[in-house]
Amino acid sequence: MIQPRTILKVADNTGAKTIRVFKILGGTRRRYAQIGDVVVASVQEAEPRKETKKKDIVRAVIVRQRKTFRRPDGSYIRFDDNAAVIVDGLEPKGSRIFGPIARELRDRGYIKLISLAPEVV
Repeated sequence: MIQPRTILKVADNTGAKTIRVFKILGGTRRRYAQIGDVVVASVQEAEPRKETKKKDIVRAVIVRQRKTFRRPDGSYIRFDDNAAVIVDGLEPKGSRIFGPIARELRDRGYIKLISLAPEVV
């Protein structure tokens, strides 16, 4: 359950380490985001001399969440942290993805992101 002001880890190599969500896309009064949703966020912490700088406004897709997520088959999945990947449309900005990724992203059209991930859960 990702909402405005939530701090997320960044699971790619764009240079951003953490981002803070300030808008959830997909509706006028949308309150919460879950796996596969796109959010608008600002970079809070970044590595020096990389593509993404502190205070940059980015779009990111949620790839992991601590809140249990119900799948259509009735099973549930939960991760240890809240994480996102910075995207440009449907393509990830970074060239590497870190950590496990939920398979629901494939249904949303993030095929390139799935192929870069080391583990799809």
